[in-house]
Amino acid sequence: MADFSTDVLVIGTGPAGSATSALLASYGVKVMVVNRYRWLSNTPRAHITNQRTMEVLRDLGPEVEAEAMMHATPQALMGENVFCESLTGEELGRMKSWGTSPLSKAEHLMSSPCEMNDLPQTFMEPILFKTACARGAEARMSVEYVSHEQDAEGVTTTCRDRLSGQTFTVRSKYLVGADGGNSLVAEHLGLPFEGKMGVGGSMNILFKADLSRHVAHRPSVLYWVMQPGADVGGIGMGLVRMVRPWNEWLIVWGYDITQPAPVVDEAMATQVARQLIGDPELEIDLISANTWTVNNCFATHMQKGRVFIMGDAAHRHPPSNGLGSNTSIQDGYNLAWKLAAVVKGQAGPALLESYRAERAPIARQIVTRANQSIAEFGPIFEALGMDGGVDHDKIARSMAARCDATPAGEAQREALRKAIAFKAYEFDCHGVEMNQRYASGAVVTDGQTPPAPLADMELHYQPTTFPGARLPHVWVFDRKGGKHSTLDLTGKGQFTLITGIGGEAWAEAAEALSLPIRVVKIGPRCAIEDHSGDWARAREITDAGCLLVRPDQHVAWRSPGLTADPKADLSRVLHAILGL
Repeated sequence: MADFSTDVLVIGTGPAGSATSALLASYGVKVMVVNRYRWLSNTPRAHITNQRTMEVLRDLGPEVEAEAMMHATPQALMGENVFCESLTGEELGRMKSWGTSPLSKAEHLMSSPCEMNDLPQTFMEPILFKTACARGAEARMSVEYVSHEQDAEGVTTTCRDRLSGQTFTVRSKYLVGADGGNSLVAEHLGLPFEGKMGVGGSMNILFKADLSRHVAHRPSVLYWVMQPGADVGGIGMGLVRMVRPWNEWLIVWGYDITQPAPVVDEAMATQVARQLIGDPELEIDLISANTWTVNNCFATHMQKGRVFIMGDAAHRHPPSNGLGSNTSIQDGYNLAWKLAAVVKGQAGPALLESYRAERAPIARQIVTRANQSIAEFGPIFEALGMDGGVDHDKIARSMAARCDATPAGEAQREALRKAIAFKAYEFDCHGVEMNQRYASGAVVTDGQTPPAPLADMELHYQPTTFPGARLPHVWVFDRKGGKHSTLDLTGKGQFTLITGIGGEAWAEAAEALSLPIRVVKIGPRCAIEDHSGDWARAREITDAGCLLVRPDQHVAWRSPGLTADPKADLSRVLHAILGL
């Protein structure tokens, strides 16, 4: 007999594990979460927080979203990605990033009630972990996963208390491996992966120094230093990343992956910082330094039986595009409501199969995108003459040649401008962040045709209510004048049915079902009104039609209008989605 029992055991308290635990606890599911360390992340590795992730925090509660925003660097200070020879040296170019250019900002404002921001992992994890514990999750620190065995009824997991050395067992209905890029849960499951680990070597140097005089006039998260001899991960430059404006910083610096990882002491860290910042007298307050490897690897299956993996355990990639913790938290948002429905007896186990079908393609997409973004620095190097050679004088002459009043100089300037602008695919990739559309047994299309892309789907978000897509955000109003996002009308672990005037039969059908479904009616003199007409333009159904929205705010099914038998249709769809 196991020492402890719970409904769901989560291994790991990173963004994926803490988010999943917080969501499950919010949904009333018994959850235990263990962490092999004594506390949460001690380095601010992940930091870019996109709108979709902020929507997950908003669904956890306005207080959770508000606390995140309180600690975050706001979007307005994220924006001017700077390319320079050093922070004190010549600037080579810059681009407005992360939704701060006027056109991109407009798209962001129209896409979500939430604002993207820069929230280091050292701030994000405690918010999610605290929310999980406050809502009933059982948490154990300094406890490591050892092994697991699953059977027809559940999973028995062996853990070790790292303080006492003693082992204990936990019996759960389901096990979630959110145990990072070297996931032991994934290894024990024998899940298939594509790609390669360890394709490059990098080091992080975390330090404090007041650099406001060099950067406050051109606020940015990332300052890319391009100088002869600078190298990160083999791509030919160093990165100075803002952690806190403007006195806490993280330098990313490369090393040869074929050689042993270097030991980064205070002398080396100071030398690197002085080179990239361009101040030979700079004194830094070194906080920490560590090495890591660039990976290009993802799981093609994220589940076996009653055991799941998520986060870095499933998708292992460089920090390009800032997709890591965002995708990890969104993995949890996809799985948590499904586990809750099955644990509560509202759905059959078949619903859980949709997790792999929906999230494995996202894992492939973001790993591919992040590694491709590294390669897309190539045109910048070419325009500057940084061809990877070791002739530093030649590189310096090539970089200076862009100032020449010659046809070649003009062509070089144009090439550099285009190459920097092309980095929008890394630094302003709104479509990759927001266009996730699911195709699985938890989505019913009834043969409807998905909308054709209207623009580059990596760069631009295209709202649609086509089943599988996230519900479009628009602002609507209650009878007292209160303003609500359409997303605020959904979620909280519950299905939502949205209809309008003439769709009363849908509401009656929903109320007749045993599954609790929130019903929202939008129209004149209804509880929710569409004064601006934005919802009528976004919904892609008639007044009498309906949208069935899942607890994760993705559209499960839609009916363009009223059908002959709304009750039978709604029952048919829910039975299919829930695997009943």
